[in-house]
Amino acid sequence: MKEIRWHGRGGQGAKTAAQLLAMAALDSGKAVQAFPEFGPERSGAPMQAYNRIDGAPIRRRFAVQHPDVVVVLDSSLLQEVEVAAGLGPDGLLLVNADGRPGDIRSQLRYEGDVLCVPADRLAAQVGARFTNIVMLGALAAALGAPPPAALEEATRRLLATKLSPAALESTLAALAAGHRFLAQEETPGGRVVCLR
Repeated sequence: MKEIRWHGRGGQGAKTAAQLLAMAALDSGKAVQAFPEFGPERSGAPMQAYNRIDGAPIRRRFAVQHPDVVVVLDSSLLQEVEVAAGLGPDGLLLVNADGRPGDIRSQLRYEGDVLCVPADRLAAQVGARFTNIVMLGALAAALGAPPPAALEEATRRLLATKLSPAALESTLAALAAGHRFLAQEETPGGRVVCLR
């Protein structure tokens, strides 16, 4: 089972990204969970969302406490929230940042792999408003699944009625940009956290 914890702020789309990941994994034949956890329910407040993905039915019904991957949508949360809590040294911390992974690793005193994705810049380059979709594409590349086509289909199904056609196309371009960026990056130790 792969367990993923998303860190973001209210309104940044962590819940939507977790839902899209679950939809695409479900379409690929996996058992899934996706659910958010809010503190004070207001825009800008730190919040978390979770995914569990497995090839067998999932019986756990509680927050992800020992994730395999943590995705951070807003690097300012690195100073506010213990984003690496419960993340083992064989885990992966995926951060929306232009910074160097070594700096983040030192700052958090985390020994595992850290990958930085310049999601703000990548989203802006394709005219997308939100970075959550860039990070979703990067996460899928790091996991090795679900495939880009499944993510694109899930995104179309969930967001087609909520976005204008132009906004949907830029969102799909953001998804592809995140996937492409991380697929081209050399991961620490040359490994990818594969989803089996």
